[in-house]
Amino acid sequence: MFTTSRGISLILALAISALVVAFLSLMNESTYLLLLVAWGVAFSSAYLLISFTLEFFIFKEIGDIYSLLEKIQRKDLSEISEKGRISSISPLRKINKVINSYAIARQKEIDTLQKNAEFRREFIADISHELKTPIFATQGYIHTLLDGAIDDKQVRMRFLKRAAKSLDSLDILVQDLLTLNQMESGVIKFNFTDFDMKVLLEEVMEELEHKASKRDIHIEFEVESTKHYLTNGDRQKIYRVCQNLIFNAMKYNHTGGEVNISLKTLKNTIKVDIKDDGQGIPPEDLKRIFERFYRVEKSRNKKEGGTGLGLAIVKHILEGHKSKISVSSTVGKGSIFSFSLPLVKVDPTEE
Repeated sequence: MFTTSRGISLILALAISALVVAFLSLMNESTYLLLLVAWGVAFSSAYLLISFTLEFFIFKEIGDIYSLLEKIQRKDLSEISEKGRISSISPLRKINKVINSYAIARQKEIDTLQKNAEFRREFIADISHELKTPIFATQGYIHTLLDGAIDDKQVRMRFLKRAAKSLDSLDILVQDLLTLNQMESGVIKFNFTDFDMKVLLEEVMEELEHKASKRDIHIEFEVESTKHYLTNGDRQKIYRVCQNLIFNAMKYNHTGGEVNISLKTLKNTIKVDIKDDGQGIPPEDLKRIFERFYRVEKSRNKKEGGTGLGLAIVKHILEGHKSKISVSSTVGKGSIFSFSLPLVKVDPTEE
């Protein structure tokens, strides 16, 4: 009883009221009734004040601190709030704030670890699937040949070509993984030079022209022919960025569709927009399309090729150029991928 707020309040109130009565009894004018009234007033006031102070400013705060410690011990930090109460007295408020901050930091660490664990599980599942496809295909062709099909020259050549194609796909996947890993770890260095962005895009379109004609896709290039689009960057890596984005605009477009590439100069930058009128990307997928192996097509249909790492590589290349890739999309109407590079001013006397 005496360890509760009421018990402590009762003892202190009795002590205070006794002191008041003892002090008043020393005065000659004091009467029994006056001492009784003074004792009642002093006891009631002291009891209520001390009880209120202990209950709402000390015991409640200590109870909250104990509750926080219990949650930390049970590792149940999900319901901990970042907002501390202002009503608590200063020393206990500081203690509560420190413990609360520690608990929130721990919860953030747990959330990060859970996200990393989820990412690792997804990554292992994805890479297992990507590696399994070409390996199993190659195994199938080779075992078929070993079982006797090798004696048929026509079958032999067809199966060997298919096995070689599967191994080429496996090699591309491994190379893309190595490239991405080296970019993330900072091993790959960028070789910055000045180059014409218009010329680079024309080279990419010429390379992909055959693939576009096979699906009757029209590529339109919006650019001012008399204008220079000089920029500074790693030409080979920017070439890969444009190659990947234009190829994707064709790959996820419909037969007979259109890909629009525009090149614009702003005050100090060159902006590249690559637009298609294909199937578009659902809003829930937009934030994840730059993750490794993430595909909007959950079926992982690979008939069009690709490793699922292209956009992740694009993102890291542009980050290495102090730029970033942006995307806007409407399902059923198409997507627009955009990025910017610095504009290198051309001296008119050198033209």
